[in-house]
Amino acid sequence: MMRPLSEIMGPMAVQLNHIIVPVADKEEASRFLAEILGLDPPVRFGPFMCVETANGVSLDYDDRWGTVPGHYAFLVGEEEFDSIFERVVSRGLEYWADPAHQRANELNDNGRGFYFEDPAGNNLEVLTRSYGS
Repeated sequence: MMRPLSEIMGPMAVQLNHIIVPVADKEEASRFLAEILGLDPPVRFGPFMCVETANGVSLDYDDRWGTVPGHYAFLVGEEEFDSIFERVVSRGLEYWADPAHQRANELNDNGRGFYFEDPAGNNLEVLTRSYGS
């Protein structure tokens, strides 16, 4: 009888590896995110355009199923925050302090953070401190 891998190797922490982001145009949406966050350009993998973050989690953009806007939050350092915020402002993008988009052109006070939308309508969040910390 074959033993489960966890018995052979011991317990393994659960880590998020990737998430599929449904969009109308995977090229445009993945390029937008990579440019705004200052990440490497998207890489094609099968039907996906993948953007990898510093902790190894990738956002795999897929345009085969239509759009289902979601919420994606990115925890960054102070220096990265300033660079990202500058790119958002220089593109003339709207931004808000809250996820409901009621407080326009403001940063929130959980560390520093803000919300903005990508071309597919996803609600993107950049923050310098995790909630509850």
